[in-house]
Amino acid sequence: MATTYATGRRKASIAKVWLTPGSGKVTINGLSLDAWLGGLEAKKLRVMQPLVLTKQNSSVDIKATTLGGGFGGQADALRHGISRALVAYDESFRAILKPEGMMTRDSRVVERKKPGKRKARRSPQFSKR
Repeated sequence: MATTYATGRRKASIAKVWLTPGSGKVTINGLSLDAWLGGLEAKKLRVMQPLVLTKQNSSVDIKATTLGGGFGGQADALRHGISRALVAYDESFRAILKPEGMMTRDSRVVERKKPGKRKARRSPQFSKR
């Protein structure tokens, strides 16, 4: 089968994912998963979760580019992108990934700062005198 493309998003991060049949190699921004995330084991597991659930972690190669946000948002965007690419690759994976919440874009973003407030909702400290 040919290369499958999908886009994943989370917060300010975007992940472009290309999935091809292969041996299970994961390359992100030209680096291996271990080199890209270093010692962040929990984030590595989140990135690999869709592949592990569908038992494709040794039969497809992932090539991805990520931009925007930090490592956490990029890892979740990558997870979303891999899930969407797997479903485009084989429609039967949807029944496995959908109940786990991997097909849904997590739309939570940082709330904007409001005028007269210190943060989005935090008021200035009250002074009686």
